[in-house]
Amino acid sequence: MKYEPLTFTIPVLDGISADTIENHLALYRGYVKHVNLINDKITAYSSDPENNAFAIAEMQRRLGFEFGGMRNHEYYFSQFEDGAKPLPEGTLRRKLETQWSSVEAWQLRFQEIAKTRGIGWAMLYHDPHTDQLVQTWVDEQHIGQLADLDIVLALDMWEHSYLRDYLSADKGKYVEAFFNNLNWEIVSDRLV
Repeated sequence: MKYEPLTFTIPVLDGISADTIENHLALYRGYVKHVNLINDKITAYSSDPENNAFAIAEMQRRLGFEFGGMRNHEYYFSQFEDGAKPLPEGTLRRKLETQWSSVEAWQLRFQEIAKTRGIGWAMLYHDPHTDQLVQTWVDEQHIGQLADLDIVLALDMWEHSYLRDYLSADKGKYVEAFFNNLNWEIVSDRLV
């Protein structure tokens, strides 16, 4: 199976430059390319698994990183499509208010997660088993991704997401810009 990069209709964003978005999209397309290359190599090397066991194992390990990078970015970029829109009434708003007392209280906690030292993602998930929201930090693209939970909100905290616009010490301003540009309707629709 071949993956194709998705296209996104992202308007001019407030606080996140077009240059940052274009370079970030190029990085995303690289993840898609590498997922396909790795899958092709695994298939080719699998014709002689005994002699290629090490190479196959290493490519399988790398596939998790590349695939996570591909999919996480698809969530990330789609959140900006059609411009900023407020969080509508509905399931997501109710869950945020129930679990954190208010949307504002939840957002403050999520922003603290986003400021975690290192490279990775701040993620908000829905746990279909308990019907609860869960948020956490994910290292790199894949380490700490929570199993069998659905991504509701994905915030990329790798330096490529903000360093063209903000110094490392000011990454909190990038987090604010991210929230100011979110299309909450798209995010809310992920929680049916």
